Amino acid sequence: RPPRSTLFPYTTLFRSALYIHWPFCLAKCPYCDFNSHVRESVDLARWQAALLSEMRFEAELAGGEPLGSIFFGGGTPSLMPPALVEALLCEGDLLWGFEPGIEITLEANPCSVEAASFAALAQAGVNRVSLGMQSFDDAALRFLGRLHDAQEGLRAIEIALKAFDRVSFDLIYARPDHTMESWRSELQRALDIGTGHLSLYQLTIEPGTRFASMVRRGEFLPLDDDTGADLFALTQDMTSAAGLPAYEISNHARRGEESRHNLTYWRYHDYIGIGPGAHGRRGGMATQRHKKPENWIAAVEARGSGCQSERPIAAPEQAAEALLMGLRLAEGMDLAGLSARLAVERGKLIDTEELARLAELGLIWSHGERIGVTAQGMPLLDAILPRLVHDDLVEA
Repeated sequence: RPPRSTLFPYTTLFRSALYIHWPFCLAKCPYCDFNSHVRESVDLARWQAALLSEMRFEAELAGGEPLGSIFFGGGTPSLMPPALVEALLCEGDLLWGFEPGIEITLEANPCSVEAASFAALAQAGVNRVSLGMQSFDDAALRFLGRLHDAQEGLRAIEIALKAFDRVSFDLIYARPDHTMESWRSELQRALDIGTGHLSLYQLTIEPGTRFASMVRRGEFLPLDDDTGADLFALTQDMTSAAGLPAYEISNHARRGEESRHNLTYWRYHDYIGIGPGAHGRRGGMATQRHKKPENWIAAVEARGSGCQSERPIAAPEQAAEALLMGLRLAEGMDLAGLSARLAVERGKLIDTEELARLAELGLIWSHGERIGVTAQGMPLLDAILPRLVHDDLVEA
């Protein structure tokens, strides 16, 4: 059964969520495969009008329930003028209304220029910031293509802690030649800062990125899997001891400071996605916006929405998506609840024989109708999930 510490202290689901994608960056990081673009200039008035138009379009289709979370992702949303952020939040409040205690997150780079706008962003309504710190080592930051150095990043975290109710920051570990000693020191430095949330990602070489080309040309070797697994185990031990256990494979938080917006995705509830490349789930429909900023804005101006595709998702596919997302969480999945919610037979969700084998190996826990991946199984999650999710769902 799951440790009591993995069971979240609140039951509110914050189902109604809005994601706003700002696709622009000052530079493209070599590890990044997100929908981000570098442009010499941005027509802010035109972009504001387009984003407001998409919000109104979606509110017509998915209104009626107040928003529990808003997430500005990117790209680099901290490059948005605070006045634009405020205009979007005011429109969101008019269209949907806000739940009491709404979580409003904005992703930011920890550069001094962007940190200078933190107070204005907080005044506009942002109450949670997620900073792309990535490392406290200057050489590592240069390797990762970041524009800030460690001292500038630390200063940005300090400014953020004064401006926002909640602060999270990202670190990337398992870099080439990364050692247990250097990661232990770096992670302890992060924990000593005292934020309530950390996102700690192992470096992965994604297809189509500059790092993928560099590895193909032999310019560097990724860290070996065994050392990566040791670093993952160290990460779990240190964060748990510090009171920030993993509630998702790469996300760690004090109880009650989990990202409510991301929990919406992982618990497979509906969310509205607007802006270039944004995905959404709306009443059994999958939506996706045009990825290229110029194509997206042209579509919005032509018909009010930059949606490139909208398709119904059959119940078996929804069940597969829900399992693949939900089993990333320490809280696991309620199979009976999922079966009732999607009208998919309980026996068609999970391969029960595989479940028994994985449980015997200590990789899966079960308690009543709830199952999850153990701490020992989390490093093997990518291998476990395809075996565990029933073939009928995957093939559907």
